[in-house]
Amino acid sequence: MFFTKDLPSPTSIFTAYASMAGYMMMIRSMAHELIPAPIQEFIYSSLRSLFNRSSSTTLTLTIDDDNMGMSNEIYRAAQTYLSTKISPDAIRLRISKGHKDKHVNLYLSDGEIVNDVFQDVELKWIFVTDGGGDKKTGGGGGGGRGGGGRGGGRRGSVDDDGKSEYFELSFDKKHKDLILNSYIPHVETKAKEIRDERRILMLHSLNSLRWESVILEHPSTFETMAMEDQLKRDVIEDLDRFIRRKEFYKRVGKAWKRGYLLYGPPGTGKSSLVAAMANYLKFDVYDLQLASVMRDSDLRRLLLATRNRSILVIEDIDCAADLPNRVEPQQPGEVKNRGESQGPLTLSGLLNFIDGLWSSCGDERIIIFTTNHKDRLDPALLRPGRMDMHIYMGHCTFQGFKTLASNYLGLNDTTMPHRLYPEIERLMDGDVITPAQVAEELMKSEDADMALEGLVSVLEKMRFKADVSSQVMMRKENGLEMDEMTLKRDTEGSPKKNGKRIKKLVLFWT
Repeated sequence: MFFTKDLPSPTSIFTAYASMAGYMMMIRSMAHELIPAPIQEFIYSSLRSLFNRSSSTTLTLTIDDDNMGMSNEIYRAAQTYLSTKISPDAIRLRISKGHKDKHVNLYLSDGEIVNDVFQDVELKWIFVTDGGGDKKTGGGGGGGRGGGGRGGGRRGSVDDDGKSEYFELSFDKKHKDLILNSYIPHVETKAKEIRDERRILMLHSLNSLRWESVILEHPSTFETMAMEDQLKRDVIEDLDRFIRRKEFYKRVGKAWKRGYLLYGPPGTGKSSLVAAMANYLKFDVYDLQLASVMRDSDLRRLLLATRNRSILVIEDIDCAADLPNRVEPQQPGEVKNRGESQGPLTLSGLLNFIDGLWSSCGDERIIIFTTNHKDRLDPALLRPGRMDMHIYMGHCTFQGFKTLASNYLGLNDTTMPHRLYPEIERLMDGDVITPAQVAEELMKSEDADMALEGLVSVLEKMRFKADVSSQVMMRKENGLEMDEMTLKRDTEGSPKKNGKRIKKLVLFWT
């Protein structure tokens, strides 16, 4: 009874509530009229910020696309990394496909959330799109902006229509050091691997001193190359060692580049090896035709326009262009033939771009020269530091033939070799046939027996010609030796005969 007597009646409670609501509305109206809007916003923001700091343990990082007018690499890495973490329950996604892409790409849309775990730490990503002066309140993006207490400040890249995009990464504050020092580098590393897998290789060629690009779709790989297995392993190991030694090159003070010289007869697979190296490393290829370059300044401009992680190829360097010698003076007529009088293309200029000061303008560069005649090259091109590895691409060996037979005819000699293999191995001994000629014969028929019988016939003819040529060469060498001996015998003579000849000549002239 005592409790019920002291309890206010419902009528008094409603009366008090109505009076308080009226006072609050009156105070609110007066505050709106007397206090300017910016000061009101400042007070509200301060109160929200104070409340959030006292109650929340979550830290939110904003990752903008624009970094003081420059591209933010962390934003690009996050965009690539999160494209592989999209949840199957996602409601809205962005889809794109460039003219160079083979597959469509999916990206987060505004407000979409991706949850990630790193070393047992839970993280939440939100992709946010701001519509200029419009204040969005819906979706996960709106909640992130309100909770972050950033007010009306604008972040991220701004499009032509005033929209801007950025990522928000939220996690527990106590893991800040782990996220900044370990998780962000992890995201960058994974994004690089993903981009390498998705990368579309490009072949760049010259057109009026400008690089034009097409998609490089050459199917050559080290598995399909008709090379000795040991040579393949040596090349692959050298490439792997070059890629992983970025810090080593920096420590020893060398430009991060590598030079390869591919030499050998025509049709031995030099161009295919270049394509195999590009496919293995995921590097673009720049095909430089020196005959189209007139001056050292043009060459410098072209090489500065090449990208990192690329291969610069100069094929047939011995006959690509008539480069003036480094020591002999240039003739005036030759200057006019190659361009204006100022600075024609010289061998010294080319060497400076290979290992001079200009060679340091870029990282992860590979330079490849190809030639059919190594002995015709200037020794300055061949020394270590310019052409670090010399790779001889010779005639087809039996091991190379087995690779081609597997590629073209599907033959595998691990279980039971073909009956013609011993004969082919005998006929291939020595410099008889090139891999290109072998491939041409194997393509003439899809039937393995017919293709190999045709190859045996060709090998017999080429072997016969090679034997005849060697006999002719031996006869010529023997004939030259006999001529040299006869000439030597005639010129030497006896002292008395030579004295008589001299006396006769003196009498004749007197």
